[in-house]
Amino acid sequence: MHPKALLDECASLIEKVFKFDHPADAVVARHFRENKSLGPRERATLSDTVFAVLRQRLRFEWLARSGSGSKWRRLAILGFPGDRDFLKSALIDTEKTWLDHCDAVKDSDLMAPHRHNLPEWLATALQAQLGGEFDALVRSLNDVAPLDLRVNALKAKRPAVLEALAKAGIQARATPYSPMGIRVEGKPSLAKLPSFTQGEVEVQDEGSQLLTLLLEAKRGEMVVDFCAGAGGKTLAIGAAMRNSGRLYAFDTSAHRLDAIKPRLARSDLSNVHPVAIAHERDERIKRLAGKIDRVLVDAPCSGLGTLRRHPDLKWRQTPATVAELVQLQTAILASAARLLKPGGRLVYATCSLLPDENEAVAAAFGQTHPEFVPLDAVECLTRAQVNQPEQLCSNGCLRLWPHRHGSDGFFAAVWDKKA
Repeated sequence: MHPKALLDECASLIEKVFKFDHPADAVVARHFRENKSLGPRERATLSDTVFAVLRQRLRFEWLARSGSGSKWRRLAILGFPGDRDFLKSALIDTEKTWLDHCDAVKDSDLMAPHRHNLPEWLATALQAQLGGEFDALVRSLNDVAPLDLRVNALKAKRPAVLEALAKAGIQARATPYSPMGIRVEGKPSLAKLPSFTQGEVEVQDEGSQLLTLLLEAKRGEMVVDFCAGAGGKTLAIGAAMRNSGRLYAFDTSAHRLDAIKPRLARSDLSNVHPVAIAHERDERIKRLAGKIDRVLVDAPCSGLGTLRRHPDLKWRQTPATVAELVQLQTAILASAARLLKPGGRLVYATCSLLPDENEAVAAAFGQTHPEFVPLDAVECLTRAQVNQPEQLCSNGCLRLWPHRHGSDGFFAAVWDKKA
């Protein structure tokens, strides 16, 4: 595609995304489906441009004020990746001069919002938690997240998979904490990779892998993944159970649960039972009350721990939406707790960075459910052979930060129900 046409396409897509009526990745995917003539390089450029603008929105909007032409074109120019000469071949002289001036602006020339690129309410909340670490967090959130894989222990061991990846020309290494994780360099295509097609690995962030290890699921048990989504954690739990027992994957979206099916086929798991539920009080849940050994509640949340992957969330979430989520999280956790038999294990998790969705929800649950005894996450992770678990936890809970641990931001609290 000619550079001018590609730049125009970027501007058009940015305008669609900035309506913020749907997740950015869904808008981009729909645009690609509607424009099938776009090749892989054009798609990569479009996607990279959109997500760069989402990450650096406040900075780019401030710089764009001094330019000319449509706002969306100016943002597309600022976010356009790669070779500057290629980009400038699509620009008129005044735009080239303006871009050079923008490129010369240093962080020290900018006000705080244009450096951290966060809405004020979120910046205030994160600064209150992190103090001097806030700038390091901001830098990490503006990076592109790495590609992590989880080795399926039913089919392979990590050293053999690393060797196979190396033979395929893919640079990869063991993740620093998870005993089953692999971190891949760059964005290689996995679709035709034997280790992937044969179910030896699944895509899963290292932090997400650690959540499932807190559950300590065993052979022959009855386990529930209460908010299963597309099933990444479900697959990890099923492998930990050695494909025995019974593992229920609950979710309110049948469409999301459908995504589990091809992953199950690759993994060779036969103990997983996807169940679409209407809400957290569904009759199918009530029938299992008091019968389940372990329950993972990876609750619907703001997703603010995943801003490296979903930077639009910082512009789509507000204090009001977070407050609504806290109410939902509280209700889901209370409902899930009813499933457990005496002696059962409960894990509450989010991919949020906010205490309101994390420690506050866990503390409120503990106060209203004295029959649940809090456990030290460090001890659970130590038994699961996690490296340096004490670095991953705070006040007995798992607390992962992108700038500290290289994973998405996660929280998890663990309880056992009194026998």
